[in-house]
Amino acid sequence: MDLIKTIEETQKRPGAQGFNVGDTVKVYFKIIEGKTERVQVYEGIVICKKNEGARQTFTVRKISYGVGVERVFPFNSPRIVKVDIVRPGKVRRAKLYYLRDKIGKAAKVKTLVGGKIAAEIAARNARAAEAAAAKEAAATTTENNA
Repeated sequence: MDLIKTIEETQKRPGAQGFNVGDTVKVYFKIIEGKTERVQVYEGIVICKKNEGARQTFTVRKISYGVGVERVFPFNSPRIVKVDIVRPGKVRRAKLYYLRDKIGKAAKVKTLVGGKIAAEIAARNARAAEAAAAKEAAATTTENNA
């Protein structure tokens, strides 16, 4: 059992959990089409987080041309370039599946308001960027030492 946990710890990305359920986020996801790579931005509301450790996922829901679209992203996927918080949400539930039945204004989530919130978002994004930079530096030093 401890062996599984140690293996999962090595697969986790540092600083990957800077957002909560109810936040509107932009997920920058790397798409590979043949030989070309591009980054696709997927913006929507986080409606749930599931599991823990290396298996943790989050679901983002958006409305595209009047149709609700949900996409499940693994937290620790190397294809996720970054996750930016557009608006922090104020919710009282862990899962927002009720948004599937709502249309238009009824599908909105209350937004946290105040100067502290903007500072908190900036701090979260800065911590995530620092963690990504530290991971890149560690990867380059191990490659140089090998």
